[in-house]
Amino acid sequence: MISNRNRIYNFFQVGIVVFALLTAGIGCNKSAQNDEQNPQKEKLIQHPEWTKSANMYEVNIRQYTEEGTFNAFKEDLPRLKKMGVDILWLMPIHPIGEEKRKGELGSYYSIKDYTAVNPHFGTKQDFVDLVKAAHDQGMKLIIDWVPNHTAWDHPWLEQHPEYYMKDSTGAITYEADWTDIAQLNYENKELWDKMIQKMKYWINEANIDGYRVDHAGHDIPLDFWKKAIPEVDKTKEGIFWLAEWNTPEMHPWFDATYTWEYFHLTTDIAKGDKSLDAITEYMAKQDTLFPDHAYRLYFTSNHDENSWNGTDKELFGDNFQNFAVMAATLKGMPLVYSGQETALDKRLEFFKKDPINWDGYEYESFYKTLFELKDRNPALWNGQYGGDFEHIKTNPSDRVYAYKRIKGEHEVVVILNFSDQAKQISLPDLEGETEYTDVFTGKVKAIDSEGIDLKANQYVVFEK
Repeated sequence: MISNRNRIYNFFQVGIVVFALLTAGIGCNKSAQNDEQNPQKEKLIQHPEWTKSANMYEVNIRQYTEEGTFNAFKEDLPRLKKMGVDILWLMPIHPIGEEKRKGELGSYYSIKDYTAVNPHFGTKQDFVDLVKAAHDQGMKLIIDWVPNHTAWDHPWLEQHPEYYMKDSTGAITYEADWTDIAQLNYENKELWDKMIQKMKYWINEANIDGYRVDHAGHDIPLDFWKKAIPEVDKTKEGIFWLAEWNTPEMHPWFDATYTWEYFHLTTDIAKGDKSLDAITEYMAKQDTLFPDHAYRLYFTSNHDENSWNGTDKELFGDNFQNFAVMAATLKGMPLVYSGQETALDKRLEFFKKDPINWDGYEYESFYKTLFELKDRNPALWNGQYGGDFEHIKTNPSDRVYAYKRIKGEHEVVVILNFSDQAKQISLPDLEGETEYTDVFTGKVKAIDSEGIDLKANQYVVFEK
């Protein structure tokens, strides 16, 4: 089998590539790479071509519009395309379990049927039409997949109770206080084939472009993904895989993984509990843990953080835009959650209808500028395709942070003032004078060691 993504296991089926790797002294099989404590750094994985400079937008269909339907959301596709969105990630589209349901409408992640759509959202044909409409706009569409558990009224509970985890009394178990879900047992290999079959379904039936996998490493063995991803990859060229997980062994099976540690680090910095030096330490640590080809997902919010932990204002205060700039320019793929472009000012209810207030689009131009920069400047591309991260020393360093990304002749410089006071920021390590273009104003500015002046909570992004 030759997969579209030319993963490492394919190299061993193609003699020329094997020879090239071995003679370069870097040949290793995919399994060996994952089993090492520190994954190798060689740039061996070819991701889907369309992901190189891509960003992602998470869609909460229930809360996106008053109607809460696929068709209502479809009307917003031209606006999102104009904003520069590349990948649409839809939260689970499936029917929600009624048995032991939480709240009025239940959790999106309590799946009653993997091969049907939530009737509140529309019909299967409505969903198929939405995927086509997204493709017509030049965007890709992936859906949330929940392989860790099902609703209590999923047919497998009666037909295949052996697919589920059980406690010492033989009762099917659930996770923590999520009493509305029954946990699946991946020690049963028959479940593997059933789950793979279900994942193939939506690629064949709706032509989706990949999956964001919920709880990808929680009680699901990596060996399952080593089997499932190549099998599903046969279905269509260019499938994208995002794991809701934060460990390096998920690569190269998954294209992208979460950066939970970074997110919590930024909220601690926003509260004043940690210094900005922790960002430099974090980025250096990622370089030692993750292979070059790993895409990392950076964000300031998502459905979990917004609903359970706080709005952008609650989490980041007056520095929200500073942290959003970072998420869009660090070495990874940026994610924007539904409504963030309208300065989402409330925690969206998780178990009942609570539509986004589209009172304006305060940050739409802001995100558009960042997305366009990422598309045109290879220094900001994802994973192996982008440039390295380099911290820039500043004076003062307290509540001020600067860094650059460089790839060949392409360079992006980011300077952020997290202080509530204006700062005259010098850059002592810069030698000579270099002209840069201010990304947000379009003005050309000469920068040297004298640096620049920034207002309170202000950011500047330069490119060369």
